Amino acid sequence: MFDVIVVGARCAGAATALLLARRGHRVLLVDKARFPSDVPQGHFLHWAGPRRLQSWGLLERITRSNCPPISSVLSDMGDFCLFADQLSVAGVAWGYGPRRKVVDQILIDAAVEAGVEFCDQFSVDGFLGDAERILGIRGRHAAASVEVRAALTIGADGRHSQLARHVGTCEYHVAPPRCCYYFSYWEGVPHAGFETYRRPRRVIFAHPTNDGLFAIFVGWPVAEHAALRADLDAAFDATLQQVPQLAERVRAGRRVERLYGAAHLPNFFRKPHGPGWALVGDAGCHKDPYLALGMSDALRDAELLSEAAHCGLSGAAPLDDALAGYATQRDTAGLPLYQLNLQLAELADVPAEQLAIRAAVRDSPEDARSYIMSMYGLAPRETFFNPANLERLRVAP
Repeated sequence: MFDVIVVGARCAGAATALLLARRGHRVLLVDKARFPSDVPQGHFLHWAGPRRLQSWGLLERITRSNCPPISSVLSDMGDFCLFADQLSVAGVAWGYGPRRKVVDQILIDAAVEAGVEFCDQFSVDGFLGDAERILGIRGRHAAASVEVRAALTIGADGRHSQLARHVGTCEYHVAPPRCCYYFSYWEGVPHAGFETYRRPRRVIFAHPTNDGLFAIFVGWPVAEHAALRADLDAAFDATLQQVPQLAERVRAGRRVERLYGAAHLPNFFRKPHGPGWALVGDAGCHKDPYLALGMSDALRDAELLSEAAHCGLSGAAPLDDALAGYATQRDTAGLPLYQLNLQLAELADVPAEQLAIRAAVRDSPEDARSYIMSMYGLAPRETFFNPANLERLRVAP
């Protein structure tokens, strides 16, 4: 019998398994996919994500995978290009864009090194237990039917979580999909680090990733999805043409993969715990990718859940009480940015106040750096957004 079974070995599940194993627990990590493998999703780490990987001793593995650190941002909100560089704290760059087949495998390898038993190509058919408590999983692996029991079963199996459906957990803070996104990879494209462009009812994000490739993501209102699909390549190119200096660089390069994308991107929180079970990552909270929060939030929640689960499994507190504390911590940490993300994903006009601040810092690299660092979690917001500083810049607070 295991202490913990984690269903889903992408970044949320592998990180949770890793952290629990490092605390001495016997952990089984399963996934229906074969690894290493990619998934057609965004893959950017920022906010506290890089610092967590550093604290776990894994950030160097990301850079060794030929994924460059990103310490500069170029943003164009339809006004001008604002550039900020030297965006790092204690030697950790603002962001990293490792592909999922890279970062997921790094986390899985670290989990196995910590003692996790990992089984890919494992299909979960159901869950053991009754209406009172989940006791484990039932599934198939290597053509054999198996049942595995554990004190805690964790669903890290994405927004369509099988475990969430099985236990019938409730959803809250629900909002319909805001945008649809498509993306691909180019070689031979010069870049300025992380780049973001806003145009009316359009958004473009781009960043370097593994092996010298440049990833470009385009978002449109989800209501336009059916029309876009009539000719995705043309729609993608037409949006790039709205940013001539980007389009010119892209034309100088070569697209090396097809377009990937999605439109069914719901926004919700789920109650992430119950007797014998818990949810982490997209299984517990899913949101529009506008702010690229998914991976960083998954690492945060893996840390919170592993701490709570260890508390309960070690007998320091009742397991159910510890998991309830995890739910409270997750919601407190995640809700403010979730709500901001929903607002930004409306693709409404950029607020005049934001444009005024950008104009005020345009000619000062130091102020531009402070502004970006406060906007993206590298420094407390009050570092830049305080009355004295805004008055100095002659911007209304």
